[in-house]
Amino acid sequence: MKIIVMGQQAFGKDALAKILENDADQVVAVYCEPDREGKPADPIKVFAGERDIPVHQPANFEDAETLATLAGHDADLMVMAFVNVFVPEAARETPGHGSICFHPSLLPLHRGPSAVNWPIIMGAEKSGFSWFYPSDGLDEGDSLMQWECPIGPDDTVIDLYFKKIYPAAIDSVPQVVDAFRTGSPPRIVPDEAQATYERRCTRNHARIDWNKPIKQVYDLIRGTNPAPGAWTTLEGAEVGIFDCARIDGDGVSGKVASVTEDGVAVQCVGGRILLKRVRPKGADKLPAVDWASAAGVEKGTRLGT
Repeated sequence: MKIIVMGQQAFGKDALAKILENDADQVVAVYCEPDREGKPADPIKVFAGERDIPVHQPANFEDAETLATLAGHDADLMVMAFVNVFVPEAARETPGHGSICFHPSLLPLHRGPSAVNWPIIMGAEKSGFSWFYPSDGLDEGDSLMQWECPIGPDDTVIDLYFKKIYPAAIDSVPQVVDAFRTGSPPRIVPDEAQATYERRCTRNHARIDWNKPIKQVYDLIRGTNPAPGAWTTLEGAEVGIFDCARIDGDGVSGKVASVTEDGVAVQCVGGRILLKRVRPKGADKLPAVDWASAAGVEKGTRLGT
């Protein structure tokens, strides 16, 4: 089949590479976002250019010329791997078999731009990814296939996405394309009663409230590590909180319970967070014990002030 790959960054590049590696189809074009001034070229653009695959970078798909160029490739399928721009039906349905799109959640759960963060923040025990038939609604449509994985009790965004979802999703790309060869790919109809949508997870969501139960605080830190990054304050100065552990202990919420070579233990409701790696505002990440020494943090110091 003749394939168009639409995507960006490492995931888009690796999806393209997997199709080429499989050597069963012809990639006739690559679509990615326009270049940004002062930023390096998108990896998928560079990769495609090195292989003499035509690359297009329209700002949108609203004008007739852009749609005509898309149609001119006479593609059978468009694989949408990590797409941030809105792609209207006129573009999505141009290939003979239409388009199929990747989303890093078990749709219809966690529609929206931060689908890896929120399951962890909310304390979910499983997630995964979906390849779905995109519509004009955000992450709406039937799914072609889904893949499920556990969320470990200590998993961060790095663990869930980069170690679990990402490699499995890339490996699934040939299977996704193969599903269209017969002309009757499967459809999993979503249960809209189970659908959820969450907005983009930003630093406004990532501020730590040390008066919350220990699990909620720990899940927030895990679900925002590495981005957007949980944070607290020390005498008004922001401090990013990254690697940490959950430990037992009682005391006054928000107060430092101990400073040891293992880290800085901060009290929450029902337990403590052992800070291991932090980042003072405007500085690099460093071991929490080094930050404590430099900032004068000791037992009894209150965070969140």
